[in-house]
Amino acid sequence: MALLELRKLVKAFGGLLAVNDVTFQVEKGEIFGLIGPNGSGKTTIFNCINHFYPITAGDVLFNGQSIKGLTTHKICHLGIGRTFQVVKPLARMTVLDNVTASAFCRVNTIKEAKAEAHRVLGFCNLLSEKDKPAKSLPIAGRKRLEIARALATKPELLLLDETAAGLNPSELDEAIDLIKKIRESGITILIVEHIMKVIMTISDRIHAINFGQTIAQGTPKEVANNRAVIEAYLGEEYAQG
Repeated sequence: MALLELRKLVKAFGGLLAVNDVTFQVEKGEIFGLIGPNGSGKTTIFNCINHFYPITAGDVLFNGQSIKGLTTHKICHLGIGRTFQVVKPLARMTVLDNVTASAFCRVNTIKEAKAEAHRVLGFCNLLSEKDKPAKSLPIAGRKRLEIARALATKPELLLLDETAAGLNPSELDEAIDLIKKIRESGITILIVEHIMKVIMTISDRIHAINFGQTIAQGTPKEVANNRAVIEAYLGEEYAQG
C-alpha cells in the first residue's frame, strides 16, 4: 500500500484547470520528485493534499484512507508536514520559539515543546542560531528553519516546496545532505524543485507535469531523457535535436 496516493486529482479555479487528472503514488521511505515549469500546478497539488484548497474532483489517500475534505490541521495531525515556497517565519520571535510553536502540534507542555524544538534544531544544524530573531537569518538559514518547523510536527510524510531556491552552490550541497538525512530518519519526502542538480541527485522517482497534466514519470534518468519533459523545459527545438 502506498503512503500517499493521488487519484485523478482535479483542481479548477473557475474555468481554469490548474490540475487536471493527475494520478501518482508515493511509496513509504522514498524521495519522490514533482517537477514542471512555472505555473504547471505543482504547488497547487501540495495545497490540495493539505486542503489549503478544496479538491474539485478525484481523491487523495494517506495510508490507504481518503483525506479529501479533512481540515488542514487534521491532516497535519495525521502525519503530513510541509514547507512553503515563500518562507514566512514568525519574524520577531526567536528561532527556538518558531520551532517550539510547531512542536505543540504533538505535545501539551512548554517543557516538552522546547525539548522537541532543541532536538529538531540540532538535527537541522540550527542550534547555534536558536536565540536569534528569525528575521535575522539569511535565506539558507530561513529555509532550514522552515524545514525545522515542519519536522517539529513529527510528520510521516514531508512535502518540500522549492527548499533549494535562492541558495549558492555550497548551500545547495548542504540542502541535499539535509534532505537525505531526513529520509534516513524514516520520513518519506515529496519534493517540488526547479534546480535539477537537487531533484536528479536525491529522487528515487520523478513525476513531471505541464499545464496541470502528467507528461512523464519514472527514474530521474528516464524523466530527464523524456521528449515531453525536454520540450516543456527547453522548447520544442531542443526536443527535436
